[in-house]
Amino acid sequence: MKRITNVPDHIAIIQDGNRRYAKIQGKNTSFGHRKGAQTSEDLLEWAREIGVRNVTLYSFSTENFNRSDEELNELFSLFIEKFRSVKTDPRIHKNKIRLQVVGDRSLIPENLLATIVEAEEATKDYTQFHLNIALAYGGRNEIVLASREIIKDLRANRITPDMITKDLFDEKIRGDLHLPPVDLIIRTGNEKRTSNFLPWFANGYESAVYFCAPYWPLFRKIDLLRGIRVYDERVKSGYLP
Repeated sequence: MKRITNVPDHIAIIQDGNRRYAKIQGKNTSFGHRKGAQTSEDLLEWAREIGVRNVTLYSFSTENFNRSDEELNELFSLFIEKFRSVKTDPRIHKNKIRLQVVGDRSLIPENLLATIVEAEEATKDYTQFHLNIALAYGGRNEIVLASREIIKDLRANRITPDMITKDLFDEKIRGDLHLPPVDLIIRTGNEKRTSNFLPWFANGYESAVYFCAPYWPLFRKIDLLRGIRVYDERVKSGYLP
């Protein structure tokens, strides 16, 4: 592999293929999701080693609520387990990893939301590495919610129409989150679409995109490096700043 000289600051990953992986293994969906969760933990180590400082994982979309109650319960239980472990995981605290959840919190079950808040609180002062979990997330929904906030401000005379700018939308969508522009989107599972993922922070900034074949549980460090190579080549070609 050619030498990589430009490392993206922010990588966003669509973790696709957990269920298909489980199916070819003759296992239930819970098996696939747990194997995928292990890959997510491995990814954080690889990203830090390479020099990436921000990672956003597309873990659960607004459309995923259409799945069966059994699968939803499995997923929510897994999320609760993983968010609870944040407070005691030595890797999180040693490496000063700040965890944040990006998504529509009004859609998240109360018991899961409580564990999210605790995990965020436990890491709120860390700045060396930022991990964003996109949960109950939809890009179009994100823009709609920001628009509603702007309309409320207009009606309350807190802003005037000429104050509605890209910067204002950026402020409303970003909120209190540390969420820089996306440099590279990676999608696993041999799907070639970005599925409504971070349109404001990715498409709006013309991020590089890398589609790869492995299902998420089979994603390796070499696959991450290949994605980063796509970003590196675009920078070298002058397509990205």
